[in-house]
Amino acid sequence: MKPILKSILFLFVLTFVLQSCEDEDDVRTPAKLQVNDFIWKGLNEVYLWQADVPNLADDRFSSQDALNSFLSGYSKPEDLFQDLLNKPVSKYPSNAIDRFSWMVDDYTVLEQELNGITKNNGVDFKLTRVAEGSNDLVGYVRYIIPNSDASGKAIKRGDLFTAVNGTKLTVSNYQSLLLGPDTYTLNFADYNGSSFVLNGKSVALTKTTLEENPILINKVINSGSHKIGYLMYNGFYGDYDVKLNEAFGELKAQGVTDFILDLRYNGGGSVRSSTRLASMITGQFKGEIFSKRQYNFKQMAGMTSDDLELLNERFVSNFDGNNVNSLNLATVYIITTSNTASASELVINGLKPYINVIQIGETTIGKNVGSFTVYDSPTFTKSNVNPNHKYAMQPLVFKISNAADFGDYTQGLVPTYVQYEYVSSFGVLGDPSEPLLNLAISKITGAAAKKIQNDHTAVLPYISDSKKINGLRNEMYLENPPKEFLRTLR
Repeated sequence: MKPILKSILFLFVLTFVLQSCEDEDDVRTPAKLQVNDFIWKGLNEVYLWQADVPNLADDRFSSQDALNSFLSGYSKPEDLFQDLLNKPVSKYPSNAIDRFSWMVDDYTVLEQELNGITKNNGVDFKLTRVAEGSNDLVGYVRYIIPNSDASGKAIKRGDLFTAVNGTKLTVSNYQSLLLGPDTYTLNFADYNGSSFVLNGKSVALTKTTLEENPILINKVINSGSHKIGYLMYNGFYGDYDVKLNEAFGELKAQGVTDFILDLRYNGGGSVRSSTRLASMITGQFKGEIFSKRQYNFKQMAGMTSDDLELLNERFVSNFDGNNVNSLNLATVYIITTSNTASASELVINGLKPYINVIQIGETTIGKNVGSFTVYDSPTFTKSNVNPNHKYAMQPLVFKISNAADFGDYTQGLVPTYVQYEYVSSFGVLGDPSEPLLNLAISKITGAAAKKIQNDHTAVLPYISDSKKINGLRNEMYLENPPKEFLRTLR
């Protein structure tokens, strides 16, 4: 009888334990709250400003049941995410401290976007108001992506458009007109000195899944005794690091004496790619610190001395089995605009303690903070990800500084020589007469720069651009959650 009693007792205890676990799971995360629970717990653990958001405090909720009650107040995960970001009291102001955290409902799309893969017709453009205070918009074509639908159409840099499918572009409709449909027609306009007027020309465009090669132009410009390397680089996508190194190999083989890096439309990308690019420009600083990261207090408090060393990105001489094609320069000329951001700014700031950085163009956007992709899993990585949804977050998780501990550039990096882009004098990208490139060349050679008529009417309030509309946000991200971070996750 004793073995039987023991078996009955064991089954009773097992049933009680399993029932308790089920009850605990029910309290823990109801199915309808799984996404919201992931958002709160992810931000509570990794968000850079976790300590500054009262609703993310470790002691904010006394129990999981209390947290569930809070989470149930949000029917849309996107609303919860926005309310948990570090912003002033007023709802989502334009001057919020956190301007750059974002999330998606399909991490497959996010992963593609971070590698420059989007649904795209190949027209890179900028949208501004037609005048101060107006809700009407005008689009400026900045460049055409090679091998895209647009590359075979009658559309080029400098073209203007004010309507889509015959409908006037406005602040309220531009997203539905340009983001939603796979096919649309741009209606072109001319500027008559005071306003933008439709000129009867148009072009039909179709979006395809497009992977943009960020190396738009790579060439050598000969000017007197100077062999000037010129590289226009439009995104820090890790899959193109080898091609970038090959591009530097071509410049090195031609014996360039000077180098101009054009980042005017580069909104950023991979921190690792930034470090590699800086190593290609230099080469004489192998192993030296290029940048330093700092996480939130919770993460920093749990780090060992070995972990702290891993916060440093260092110049490299090889990667993925390839020797870095370094130019060993002591001076670099970098072209920027107000669309230059994140990983692009990291290159500028990270190089400044080591070489002379001559910045030409406009003040950059001012993003000194970065992220990595946070998934719904026990370690917030893609390992053992929750199969019930595909939400993922790209929240700001670190601040970054250079080897001299400078990282305070939230107002942007100010150019050494100011030159705005005016649509009336856009010029051809890569042509020595193009205004920004021409100014850079003049600073190298000592020749007088080409004078342009500053058409101030064309410097209008920025609304958006094709990169942002297509999901290529201003980014500075780690391609994988770093080892030192994962060790501290609770």
